[in-house]
Amino acid sequence: YVAEVAHQSDWDNIVACHQGYITCTTWNYQKTSMGAHKLRPAEFSKHKPIDMYATAVDITSCGNFAVIGLSNGQVDVYNIQSGIHRGHYGKEKAHEGAIRGVAVDGLNQLIITGGSEGLIKFWKFKTKDLVYSTELSSSPSGILLHRDSGILGIAFDDFSISVLDIETRKIVRTFSGHHGRINDMTLSPDGRWLITSSMDCTIKTWDLPSGCLIDCFLVDSAAVSLTMSPTGDFLASTHVDDLGIYLWSNRSLYSLVSLRPLPADYEPSMVTRPSTCPVQDVDMAGDEETCGEMIEYVSPEQLGEELVTLSSLPESRWKNLLSLDVIKKKNKPREPPKVAKSAPFFIPTVPGLTPRYLAPDEENDTQSKVVNLGVLAQKSDFYIHLEEALSTNEFTVPLDLLKSLGPSNIEIEVRGLAPEGGGSMEVMLSFLRMIEMMLNKKYNFELAQAYLALFLKLHLKILSSEPNLLEEVSRLSTQLEETWIHLRTLFDQSLCVLTYMKSALL
Repeated sequence: YVAEVAHQSDWDNIVACHQGYITCTTWNYQKTSMGAHKLRPAEFSKHKPIDMYATAVDITSCGNFAVIGLSNGQVDVYNIQSGIHRGHYGKEKAHEGAIRGVAVDGLNQLIITGGSEGLIKFWKFKTKDLVYSTELSSSPSGILLHRDSGILGIAFDDFSISVLDIETRKIVRTFSGHHGRINDMTLSPDGRWLITSSMDCTIKTWDLPSGCLIDCFLVDSAAVSLTMSPTGDFLASTHVDDLGIYLWSNRSLYSLVSLRPLPADYEPSMVTRPSTCPVQDVDMAGDEETCGEMIEYVSPEQLGEELVTLSSLPESRWKNLLSLDVIKKKNKPREPPKVAKSAPFFIPTVPGLTPRYLAPDEENDTQSKVVNLGVLAQKSDFYIHLEEALSTNEFTVPLDLLKSLGPSNIEIEVRGLAPEGGGSMEVMLSFLRMIEMMLNKKYNFELAQAYLALFLKLHLKILSSEPNLLEEVSRLSTQLEETWIHLRTLFDQSLCVLTYMKSALL
């Protein structure tokens, strides 16, 4: 199969030929599905030919045309967008033998075909005229064109490889060393390396400028397909009887690797392919005992004292603390609930011969309905622990209690710190010191911001008239500014690194 990125969002951009079938199918990368067209010659649209099938395929760099070679030597051109047949090369067929490979240059000027009779032919893409033909030393098994450099790699049935320059149309390099059928070839993005895989289970890298073998390794299963990433940092391979795709890292990009030619008697080392089941070299009984005990990892509350750490509470616990009055106003019912009048089971009556009901007593409206909350208010657990923290300077317990409350209860607790709510100035000072502790430890950072904002909103008038509280708030303001400067520096550093990682070609 072959794929082309041009126009991949407009129509199908993958064409595949199947073993034993004359029909080639199109595929859409964007939709990850089979395409709409089945590419086959018009004379075989109603019946399947005998002993004739597609052997090679290529797509032009513009993504508009597909070139398909058949086992009888015929080469056809199709429009991928419409699936219409656009002609064939040669009077009847391009080669006398089966087509072993087709390739189109980057400008859609030439098409190169290789036949099993040992010929490489150059054709004009538009006029379909034969331009040049050269005879090879052996029958080719496949060809590969690097469009940017104009280098054509040719694999032969005698397990050798040749490199042909399509400008001069001459063989410029010849490599030998494989001991089995060559399955696939790929060229590095800069056209410097030719990487080949063979049925002898070796993957070899040939340096084209020097014409030498610079790397070779052995795998346990022969690689049937190879390709290199556009940046040249990874080599992908597939292997016999394996559905996985394996990635090999290009070590020359990040470490010092010798690119000297390998000696003629070099013996490649076996490289084990990664798998989902790790290789166990120790005693199985010992492994079973170790795997039977699962080690539970407990994440620390704070990874480092210099890091600003957020709490794990949901945003609904602290984000709307300043907007509770608006939320309550929106949720307030339009009419107060009406209580049904309940009559007693036995209605009281006045004693006498004539039955009369007892009139209800009139309510005494002279009693005041204003209740002094400071007298009746009871101290909550949060208030008690906050008072104790004045002497011990341990604010962990009141902070945990405050974190366990909902937004409405948090507002009630903070509002009750004021003297008119049953609190005192000392408890308000203890609350500010708790916020100071949270900022010093850089822990529960967003909770400190939310709790302090609610405290300032509810008790701003009291703070302006109390020197001790005002001094504590001024110290908190300085500490908040320093923390935000530190946090902004960390944000800027992270954004710079992220921008570099996104834009740089690593």
